[in-house]
Amino acid sequence: MKRLAFVWGFLLTFLVFSFCLYYGSVDLSLNDVWHGLQAVWHQAPITSTPAQIIYHIRLPRVLAASQVGISLALAGATMQALLRNPLADGSTLGISSAASLGAVLTIIIGFQSKNLPWRGTVIGAILFALLGFILIFTLAYRRDRRINNLTVILLGLILSMLTSSIMSLLMAFSQEKLERIVFWTMGSLSGSSYHDVALLCLANLVFGGIAMSKRRELDAFALGEEQAYHLGIDTERTRWLLFFSASGLIGCAVAVSGNIAFVGLIVPHACRIIIGPRNQRLLPVVIFAGANFLMLVDLLARTLISPRELPIGVITSIIGALLLGYLFLQRGASHAKS
Repeated sequence: MKRLAFVWGFLLTFLVFSFCLYYGSVDLSLNDVWHGLQAVWHQAPITSTPAQIIYHIRLPRVLAASQVGISLALAGATMQALLRNPLADGSTLGISSAASLGAVLTIIIGFQSKNLPWRGTVIGAILFALLGFILIFTLAYRRDRRINNLTVILLGLILSMLTSSIMSLLMAFSQEKLERIVFWTMGSLSGSSYHDVALLCLANLVFGGIAMSKRRELDAFALGEEQAYHLGIDTERTRWLLFFSASGLIGCAVAVSGNIAFVGLIVPHACRIIIGPRNQRLLPVVIFAGANFLMLVDLLARTLISPRELPIGVITSIIGALLLGYLFLQRGASHAKS
């Protein structure tokens, strides 16, 4: 049964990937797509403009969208399981905002990475995402050594408001770079490169691998920390490790795509409704769902008002806001009936 579900998930992802690669603001034939892919597989020379579009623009962008979707969805599912709160994700805990602040600072000061093939924003975003994680849990640990879940969420909201205010202040003093900063903070996969894809794949293998290896522990956390402790789990060490891995996933995703909100909230919640809350089954499904969701949203962002492009974060924020409103009304209706 598990193998069958995996095969169906892989086939669906392949179909979505193929559709997003074929369809776009510029009409291409299947033959153009095939020649572009051949250039990747066989390192063949690219002689036509359509093949160049596939090789240099669409393929790295669609691959980056799939990997960013995996990173954000997996990080959100991990945080929700640890905090036992379906509204927890990188946006609500302030990790995404901290990563955005780090990237904005590198843009303003003009920092470039000379020894690495990635943009300077990558270093700033990852560093500040991890610093945000350390700050939240250090303060939570000083307040309560058991690290209360509500305290973590409140500190995350405070951090999010603080970093957003600092970014607004920085943008007010950086008018010459304002357009680039604003578009980047709303999220965009435009200009994604194969180096970005390599970074995201590495992050998903390392940080995502940690989360996937701790699925049993996440199920134990769902029963409560005391129950997890009695099951023989080192709750403090596991919590720190999993939140560190989630912060790493968010930092790398924000470094490449900017601040794309609510993916870590929408995807795990939808998967949880369909297959249930057990993380042994949930996390593998979240990987496929996150990749498919962001590939389709990115396709919508680059074709809806073609030839112009919408910031992808705007679309995910609209979807997330509508979902939150729906959940709020549904919960209110259920309470009223009871």
